[in-house]
Amino acid sequence: MPNARPPAIVAISPVRTKSVSSCLRWASSSTTPKTARAGSGCRKPVPRPPDIIYGRNPILEAFRAGRPVKRLLFAEGLREEPRLKELRQLAAARKVQIEPTDRHKLDDIAHSEAHQGVVAYVGPRRYWELEPMARAALADRADAVLLMLDSLQDPQNLGTISRTAEATGVGGIITSHNRSPEVTPSVVKASAGAAEHLRYARVANLAQATDTLKDIGFWIVGLTGDAPTLYTEFDYRRPLVIIIGAEGEGLHELLRKKSDVLLRLPMAGKVGSLNAAVAGSVILYEVVRQRKT
Repeated sequence: MPNARPPAIVAISPVRTKSVSSCLRWASSSTTPKTARAGSGCRKPVPRPPDIIYGRNPILEAFRAGRPVKRLLFAEGLREEPRLKELRQLAAARKVQIEPTDRHKLDDIAHSEAHQGVVAYVGPRRYWELEPMARAALADRADAVLLMLDSLQDPQNLGTISRTAEATGVGGIITSHNRSPEVTPSVVKASAGAAEHLRYARVANLAQATDTLKDIGFWIVGLTGDAPTLYTEFDYRRPLVIIIGAEGEGLHELLRKKSDVLLRLPMAGKVGSLNAAVAGSVILYEVVRQRKT
């Protein structure tokens, strides 16, 4: 293999959805909405069920991925189009009854107006344990790629990078219990349903997770703005864990030390860093490019 393994591990660093109405203020870190202003004529807030997804593509992908769909709610008066037709067919095949529902009620259930007239109650999301996920990824392909996200707190970012991860064949995504969001309905919507096809593992300690992955045979690659090596100068043709830090914070120092190699993206403008999801997309497509040549 071209590059000899250095002693240290590699690390890479680099919505609120609009309120259902102006009188509803949803808690940013909870599925329970805050109380509406008294006497304002607002609808009573409805706590969002934990196991829902919304949007036409996300629900289609949930069906395709085999996730159990328990109930399917369609807004009354939806205009038929190909995705709705396929949803009806999939629901009929799974014996899931479609329930016509007032659109405002869907707004309340989803805590969002971005549901496109479709909400599904689904089975609980399965999170993987770290080592079984890593070994499953290696069983898929010997040069598996995993993503580790360090303090990536924005659900929109997690959804966006999940979409790229699925498109580039990533074998799983690793996040921290304390410093990253769960795979919420907002994340699934932002991923256009790609999250339904991905493995996710949530761990207590990312640094310890790198030790486990290194023992299994993965190289740890970190992205950080001050790294000496450009991201195009590394050979990605091996099992990899790519660590991406949060915008602004970058990688935590311990993860930098745990990395086998630190890489950087070239920045020619005045802004010092890229959005974490964008940075992750750039490096993942470099992995794809190298492996096709």
